[in-house]
Amino acid sequence: MANVSVKFNGKDFLLSCDDGQEEHLEQLLEHINGKFNGLKNDLGNIGENKLLLITSVKIMDEYFEAKKRIDQKKVELKNLSEKFRELKSLVYDYKDKKEQEINQLTKDHEGFKKEIDKNKEDYEKIIENAADQIDSFLQKANSDNQIQ
Repeated sequence: MANVSVKFNGKDFLLSCDDGQEEHLEQLLEHINGKFNGLKNDLGNIGENKLLLITSVKIMDEYFEAKKRIDQKKVELKNLSEKFRELKSLVYDYKDKKEQEINQLTKDHEGFKKEIDKNKEDYEKIIENAADQIDSFLQKANSDNQIQ
């Protein structure tokens, strides 16, 4: 344990604290002393005990107000976290849906490509067949013309 010598309301006090906490204790006492002296200047000399009580009440009021703000911020943070989780879920759902749509479009594309290739083959056969029939017709017409 460490000992810290402090001055409060013109009096010297020796306080103990954990090792390494001396500077923190001095800062706390500086804050308390500032509050005490501020109230003493504002209210006059109404007695040390009453000033200590009012100082304690003021510090506790600040503490509870800070705690209330912290609790409010925790609730806001919790709400933001929930909204973030919802948004994240929506993003993943959207991504999954788009991936399914892309997969379906890819399958459709492949199906259309196969259909186009088959139609091309069918048309080539039709054209080839028509060309053969025309060629046959012309040969027959030529041979009929040669006979006459």
